[in-house]
Amino acid sequence: MNPKNRQALADRVTRAAEAALAAKGFASSIDVLLGIGWLDAGKLEQWRRGQVDFLERVVQTNLSRISEAMKLFRSWAAQKGLSASQTSYVARNPRRQTLRFSRSGNPTIEALYRTHWVSPKLSERKRQRLAGQPCPGTGGGPAIEPGMDM
Repeated sequence: MNPKNRQALADRVTRAAEAALAAKGFASSIDVLLGIGWLDAGKLEQWRRGQVDFLERVVQTNLSRISEAMKLFRSWAAQKGLSASQTSYVARNPRRQTLRFSRSGNPTIEALYRTHWVSPKLSERKRQRLAGQPCPGTGGGPAIEPGMDM
């Protein structure tokens, strides 16, 4: 990716991540993909219901651009001093299967997508409240779980 395009993408990723962080106290890869316009909310709902085999299938760009955006997102999170927390994503259907993000299903890639980046400014009480709530819009799994360091 040429430097001019990379900077434009970095700006879009930053705006989307900052908006999610301000609104919720954490930011996720889904927030970024929605915020930069690569993920349609209707397609996201189909994935959440288990009707799409993996999220990358419905993201409206190629895998190399998705990968670049996610690298920029993680870099932004590190610069902000955010804490990484793994989140469960479970389908909103009777089977309640674990939702898959990537074409490959590689555990490392899946873990990166499942990571929510949490503000250190959140009070301990709010962190605990978030940890006990289902992941927004999935119908399962805590929104924030004590996670892996990245």
